[in-house]
Amino acid sequence: MHLAYPAVLSALLFCTGLYGVLARRNAILVLMSVELMLNAVNLNLVAFDVWLSRAAEETLHSGQALTLFTIAIAAAEIGIGLAIVLAVHRNRGTADIDKLRDTAEGHGTDTPETEPGTEKAEATA
Repeated sequence: MHLAYPAVLSALLFCTGLYGVLARRNAILVLMSVELMLNAVNLNLVAFDVWLSRAAEETLHSGQALTLFTIAIAAAEIGIGLAIVLAVHRNRGTADIDKLRDTAEGHGTDTPETEPGTEKAEATA
């Protein structure tokens, strides 16, 4: 198999992910686009590992090992990213990136009038 096929597919996946990061306004879609870009890198790592190991007759598969580390980092990134998106959505009521530019507490137009925990305190009192 030629190295050009996975390289072209990886470039297409990476460009699609880059377009998603730059064009999307929803934070969840941006995270999905970042995952698409990481998968393009993983495809390149495995393709070049197979190509180099075939040429050099080596048994060490360093590209596949790096791919496993990249998958682990991507899983941690998604977990932390989703936690941040959920916390922002609870506080601000939206996951739209353009509406979240002002991160200062109480200075944005999209912040609720009351703090999220005060409704429960007033209801129980």
